[in-house]
Amino acid sequence: MAAWFLDDLTVGQRFVSGTKRVETQDIKAFAQEFDPQPFHLDEVAAEGSLFGGLAASGWHTAAVTMRLLVEGGAPLAGGLIGAGAEVAWPRPTRPGDLLTVTSEVLEIRPSRSRPDRGMVTLRSETRNQDGEIVQTLVAKLVVPRRP
Repeated sequence: MAAWFLDDLTVGQRFVSGTKRVETQDIKAFAQEFDPQPFHLDEVAAEGSLFGGLAASGWHTAAVTMRLLVEGGAPLAGGLIGAGAEVAWPRPTRPGDLLTVTSEVLEIRPSRSRPDRGMVTLRSETRNQDGEIVQTLVAKLVVPRRP
């Protein structure tokens, strides 16, 4: 997998990740450790919630998104080094969902004070197998320039 330096990127450039299936046991294990709310842990409790059924934590969806980006969905040189982000979850991730991430370069700004790097704004949409968006992420990432 090639790593893209700041100088290699163009506004509008797109990247597509591989896929990751989210299973019931994954949802419950993540929730048990990091977001122990009933609608992430128990199907019966989830039925009576706003979600109307078991739903992954938004932070679980974010973690899966990060994995997909790191594994090739955003092959940036130096890794994915965040300098801020906005995240939204327009619909829940459900048991059995197969997630994929499509990212687009929105902005590229070479640094004035550090000529060896710059800032890239990347918009990533995480979608399920039906093409429904389960997360949007607009991240500012520090990306090195080509040596």
